Amino acid sequence: MRFHTLEEWLRWQERLNPREIDLGLERVRQVWQRLSPALGSTMVITVAGTNGKGSTVALLESILHRAGYRTGSYTSPHLVRYNERIHLQGEPVSDERILAAFEAIDGARGDLPLTYFEFGTLAALWIMAREKVDVALLEVGLGGRLDAVNIVDADLAIITSIDLDHQSWLGEDRGAIGREKAGIFRPGRPAVFSAREMPESVALAAVGLGTPLYRNGIDFQVKAEAETWNWQGPQRRFDSLPYPGLAGAHQLDNAAGVLMALTLLTERLPVSEESLREGLENAWLPGRVQRLWREGVEWVLDVAHNPHAVESLHEALQERPAGGKTFALLGMLKDKDFPAVIDRLDGQVDEWHYASLEGERGLRADALNSHRAGRTHDSVSEAVRHLQERASPGDRVVVFGSFHTVGQALPLVQETARGN
Repeated sequence: MRFHTLEEWLRWQERLNPREIDLGLERVRQVWQRLSPALGSTMVITVAGTNGKGSTVALLESILHRAGYRTGSYTSPHLVRYNERIHLQGEPVSDERILAAFEAIDGARGDLPLTYFEFGTLAALWIMAREKVDVALLEVGLGGRLDAVNIVDADLAIITSIDLDHQSWLGEDRGAIGREKAGIFRPGRPAVFSAREMPESVALAAVGLGTPLYRNGIDFQVKAEAETWNWQGPQRRFDSLPYPGLAGAHQLDNAAGVLMALTLLTERLPVSEESLREGLENAWLPGRVQRLWREGVEWVLDVAHNPHAVESLHEALQERPAGGKTFALLGMLKDKDFPAVIDRLDGQVDEWHYASLEGERGLRADALNSHRAGRTHDSVSEAVRHLQERASPGDRVVVFGSFHTVGQALPLVQETARGN
């Protein structure tokens, strides 16, 4: 064994390939073929999109687990622990499982300089193959066409939404980004688009491949009621469904896409209506409009890091106004549109606080402060400690802007907080 702890393996992986993001399937496909673990009869559902991927995986995982299927899921990035990226039966896998996977991958790669993300993707697939899961739920990390998870042919593909993000990698407009994300489609295998607005490029990609494409608002419909919601698909209807356990009105579109996907797979993955309802109601994902209370102060933690996601956060905050002041704690990466993110939430914030993020991609607090004046902090932990002292009962603190920001803040807030 090259290393004995997960932390040692991860530090080494960060240095193995000089490029943090090195899109392409050749390296990772070669190693996967050398490993030769067969997924066999495992059903593969691949999820791409600008926002809503993690929520969609969480909804599928919750429903399928309650339906009695053995599930495996792979998502990224993680909030607090690396193990969160790979789930079996809805629970993070152990260090021991990941170490065994890393050792096998290192032995198979030869001199190929895999990236940190490629190691993780191969580890997830290797573990799921060995565990013989019934369903593998794979979240695309970046784009779709050249993302490492795309070495596996999806039985069904889901695109949750298309908006501007990662333009330097995926293209400058929604059409170009849509083409990249539609790279997970396969000929003759169904695909679902969960959001209401879809670039024409996605439809063209589906036509070119011969991929049956099912769209929200066209092939399936959602109707929201006061306490429940209804879903109508091509050959099936569900009435008076419970709202998803995940917070935010936008989760209804994610849930609608999930129902369409499960309907399309019903012959191979039959799910009872009871499992469907229980799975929707009990789905949960940390860091998505997650609310915690500490000494009378509401803390809202959300990984929103682009204007489209922050618009959903804005709507969620409007639904439950704060009794007192609203403080915002924002930390972001350099490649994000921070002026647009700040502007989307500015009308709901009484006082801005900015935290610098570490690493080459981390944005300094001074850059955020240059767009809208606030108070700067050298780190997320410093900002959290300050706001724990500053906020009074009835106030609200909104922590957002990056997985890194929420991941560092969450354990600090949880120390003395209660959830709801």
